[in-house]
Amino acid sequence: MRKVSLKANGAKLAVAGMAAALVVLTGGCTSVSDHRGYLIDQALIDSVQPGIDNRMSVEKTLGRPTFESQFGQKDWYYVSQTVKTPPFRRARTAEQTVMRVRFDPSGNVAGVDKRGIEQVASISPDGHTTPTLGRHRSLLEDLFGNIGAVGAGGGSGAAPQGPGPNGS
Repeated sequence: MRKVSLKANGAKLAVAGMAAALVVLTGGCTSVSDHRGYLIDQALIDSVQPGIDNRMSVEKTLGRPTFESQFGQKDWYYVSQTVKTPPFRRARTAEQTVMRVRFDPSGNVAGVDKRGIEQVASISPDGHTTPTLGRHRSLLEDLFGNIGAVGAGGGSGAAPQGPGPNGS
């Protein structure tokens, strides 16, 4: 009777040890979440009023923008991203908010627009090479293709003839 209880306790300890090892091993397999850019505070955003605020008051309320438009009217953009990195994978944008503050020509706020990740264009490049014009050559042709061709074009030493920058 005594031997059976020791075996049962040993089995319980083995199961508990395996469970603890499983928890430790899978604990490192969680994705890492990271915030980039502007920290959005909805109360501050709501306090910016079109027709009332100007560039200076927006800068005091929201801070300097992430970037300013380079063409057309000088709109201000505040970009906020939440990026998640799963284990052994590339980082992916989970959430993105772009807030645009539009100004009229006199510098007063004309409007505040907010866009999410649904406005981001998703592109998928086709392949790993860029198509170019010209001949497709193998590695060996690139390495040994010029053997015997050096000096073969202008071996006579005469001046160039015909149309061109140095010819007639």
